[in-house]
Amino acid sequence: MSEPALSTSPSLSLSHEFADALPSMAVRWPADAAPDPRLLVLNESLAEELGLDVAFLRSELGVRTLVGVAVPPGATPVAQAYSGHQFGGFSPRLGDGRALLLGELRAPDGSLRDLHLKGSGPTPFARAGDGLAAVGPMLREYLMSEAMHALGIPTTRSLAVVATGREVQRESALPGAVLARVAASHLRVGSVEFARATGDIELLRAVVDYAIARHHPEVADDAVPALGLFRAVVAAQADLVARWMLVGFVHGVMNTDNMTLSGETIDYGPCAFMDAYDPATVFSSIDLQGRYAYGNQPYIAEWNLARLAEAMLPLFDDELERAVELAQEALATFRPLFAEARAAGMRRKLGLVGADGSAVGVADEDVEALAGEFHDLLARTRADYTSSFRALSSAARGDAATLELAVGASDALGAWVERWRSFGPDAEVMDAANPIYVPRNHLVEEALAAATSGDLEPLRWLTIVLSTPFTERSGAQRYAEPATADFIAGYRTFCGT
Repeated sequence: MSEPALSTSPSLSLSHEFADALPSMAVRWPADAAPDPRLLVLNESLAEELGLDVAFLRSELGVRTLVGVAVPPGATPVAQAYSGHQFGGFSPRLGDGRALLLGELRAPDGSLRDLHLKGSGPTPFARAGDGLAAVGPMLREYLMSEAMHALGIPTTRSLAVVATGREVQRESALPGAVLARVAASHLRVGSVEFARATGDIELLRAVVDYAIARHHPEVADDAVPALGLFRAVVAAQADLVARWMLVGFVHGVMNTDNMTLSGETIDYGPCAFMDAYDPATVFSSIDLQGRYAYGNQPYIAEWNLARLAEAMLPLFDDELERAVELAQEALATFRPLFAEARAAGMRRKLGLVGADGSAVGVADEDVEALAGEFHDLLARTRADYTSSFRALSSAARGDAATLELAVGASDALGAWVERWRSFGPDAEVMDAANPIYVPRNHLVEEALAAATSGDLEPLRWLTIVLSTPFTERSGAQRYAEPATADFIAGYRTFCGT
């Protein structure tokens, strides 16, 4: 296989820190050739944030760089090794089957960020897959990750999607594409599991030390740094999943190889946003048992963290019994941390905090009761989750008509509204906590279908609307409207592999 050509542009220079720190988990590998690379979307604001030259990225050489055909100075493209529990079953050797880490770049703010390709061709981890990606799924990740970023949820981000000029065979022939993704790192729970599965404790220690240096340097001087890292990951994931729950996001495939040590959302495969409120909501076509349903996400996150703890046990203490005890103590913080993060978010969604974030004298148990009763009302009528919470702002201002339209007028809703208003909810706080616009599934599918056929305009407009999810836009009413009941009932998502 021929080596990619080197880029001569000084505008994009990458290091190879992961490959240097963990060489046994990094397989040097070139991207496949792209017959006719063509830029579909470029995230100019992210490029500028990273200190990248937008004009270069739009140039012929820049586009070739974004598909891995041209390699920037200092880069060592590698496929990363990792393991994973997939739907509960352990796979000791997964890795980047269709992805490459081009390298790391130093942003103007001093942070180190991965530049990673998805759909760049098969690697030694491809497991008989073609290693390619289609335009639709790559644009889905672009759209969803940027929407999550706008919602204030930690996430990997999308720099660009480039059409490759080659077809990808799925159920039918589809146009191929490569996604250029940016992340705090691509270290996963599965990365630690891989190191442990080798039986090489020094490799396990090296992965943990690298994760500490990269993400949680504050724990490096702890008595047991590995335990400090585990606690930090537990806290980050508790906060992340609480944020997902607050906006109705369903990840869809919460395998341990899709849980980052950084606390960023990663791998937007069969993800979707919930329409009608139902904790049992599942969109993924392969999740036949509902393992990763909306309401199960906190429990799955805790389960994944238990697998991380098991992999890290030798670094917690030399005595197994004591190591298990320390792991259990640290893992036991997940539920209260999650509950605290979700309760704080629910306070904001119900407007029961002051402008400074204070609790305005409303007891935690009252907030929990109000939230529980409101969710029960939503479940009873299968009301639209996003619209119903946004309608609370109007109700707080004295007009409950929009809320009644969203949830359905009833004596139960009227009694709930009266009780909630007695606590003096702040409508402006709710405006900043309850989005008007989320990536509604019917609009996402509409935009992706058009883009696959060559029309990027619906995607462009949807991206613009989702960039300011809390601010009402003139003429954008359809972006806030729920899908039809028929669409909701039959909607399924797919991984795209």
